[in-house]
Amino acid sequence: MVVERRPRPTPATREQMAAGRPSWIKVNFFEGPNFREVRELMRGLELHTVCEEARCPNQRECWESRTATFLILGDQCTRRCSYCAIESGKPAGGLDWAEPDRVARAVEHLGLKHVVITSVTRDDVADGGAAIYAATIRRCRARIPDCAVEVLIPDFQSNWEALATVMSARPDVLNHNIETVRRLHATVRPRCGYDNSLELLARARRYGAEVTKSGLMVGLGETVDELRETLRDLRAAEVSVVTIGQYLRPTGQARHVPVARYYAPEEFAELRGYGQSLGFAHVEAGPLVRSSYHAREQLAASVT
Repeated sequence: MVVERRPRPTPATREQMAAGRPSWIKVNFFEGPNFREVRELMRGLELHTVCEEARCPNQRECWESRTATFLILGDQCTRRCSYCAIESGKPAGGLDWAEPDRVARAVEHLGLKHVVITSVTRDDVADGGAAIYAATIRRCRARIPDCAVEVLIPDFQSNWEALATVMSARPDVLNHNIETVRRLHATVRPRCGYDNSLELLARARRYGAEVTKSGLMVGLGETVDELRETLRDLRAAEVSVVTIGQYLRPTGQARHVPVARYYAPEEFAELRGYGQSLGFAHVEAGPLVRSSYHAREQLAASVT
């Protein structure tokens, strides 16, 4: 099934990315041969990436390293979170059941040893797209048996059968981002409850996940004490790996919440140290850290 594709978002310019940001947040802008190859591969296979759709600041670095985070289930999200650049609306057409094989073909072409697969949220689908997730994991395993598969999943509206469907395909890493502290959840992420995210992560462990992972943004107006509380909550849910990165407003549109403040590198170091003291297998913290940034290295660090 061929799903209608919308025009790709226009990449932010160097000036837009740098406006109002401190000197320690630096984004490299370059388009080398590997970057162009990845771009053409994604276009040719009609695949989406969160790198583009969410305007990730690390896109150029990752693509030049011949890696990308795949965005399945289309490019329109049924939710409208105030931190996210992905377009929201009613997805056109049904599910694309040929997508899992195309993702696997791209992974094979790139020679990836660790692939991260995420998606838009599809509240219009009974299982939230869990069956497509499972099929994508299996197709990647069939084509590239030695490639670790990490999935970054939505909350599936607390549909635990959907979570079990994903877990039945045995992903190497089950990632679900809690995103922010309890107090800000209702504002920043109104349709995904804080406690629901914790419950999903805890259940994933009970369903057999060996490595669970979650991510936090800072700079949305939270306090350090609240961040510490969230880290304790994640550890209580037996989360293995945590990523902590600076929230960067993706556009100047009113829908996107402004940055409350920028954290300094030493503050990220303090959060990393606190997380490590709680017993996480690995804590990745820094201004440009994102869930899938250096994901292979994060997994390696968590199992050594």
